[in-house]
Amino acid sequence: MHSYCYSHLEDFVKSFYLKLHIHQPTDLNMLQIAKELNIKTFYWPNSSQALFFEQNGYIFLNNELSPQQQWQDFTHELCHVLLHSGDQMHLHPLFVEYQEHKAKNFALQATIPTFMLDELYQIHKYRLSVWMIQEVFNVEENFAKKRLIQYIEKQKWIAQVV
Repeated sequence: MHSYCYSHLEDFVKSFYLKLHIHQPTDLNMLQIAKELNIKTFYWPNSSQALFFEQNGYIFLNNELSPQQQWQDFTHELCHVLLHSGDQMHLHPLFVEYQEHKAKNFALQATIPTFMLDELYQIHKYRLSVWMIQEVFNVEENFAKKRLIQYIEKQKWIAQVV
C-alpha cells in the first residue's frame, strides 16, 4: 500500500517541505515554517485568516484554539498565502468556495504529508490508525480520520489502476 504516483499537490507539499529541510513529522513546526517563509504569524481572539499587505503574507490564528487546531488552521491559511490571490470579500462566492475547498485539501496534505504517511505505513503496515496519526502529526481525531480515509482511498485506487 505505497503511493506509486503522487498528485500534483502531494508532489508540491513534498518538494516544499524538503526545500525547508522538513523530512519527518517532528520537523513540522508552524512557527519555523512561517519564519523560513517570512510570513508574520499573530494570535488573536477572532477566526483564523490570512491576508496580504504590500506583498507580505500574514497569518492570524485564533488564540483560543488548541495547538492541534492552530496547526490545522495554519496550514489552511498557508495555502491562501502560497497559492491564492485576491480579497475573498471581493471575489465571486463560487470562487471563494473553490479556494476554501483547495485550502482544506492542502491543510490535510500539509499537516499529514503523503511522503511521511507512506513511511509510517511502511513501519506499521496494516496497523496504521487514526490514533497513531493524531499522535505523530499533532492533529485532532476528525482531521486524522479524514486524512486516513483519503490516504486509504487513494491506495485502493492505485491498486486498481496498477
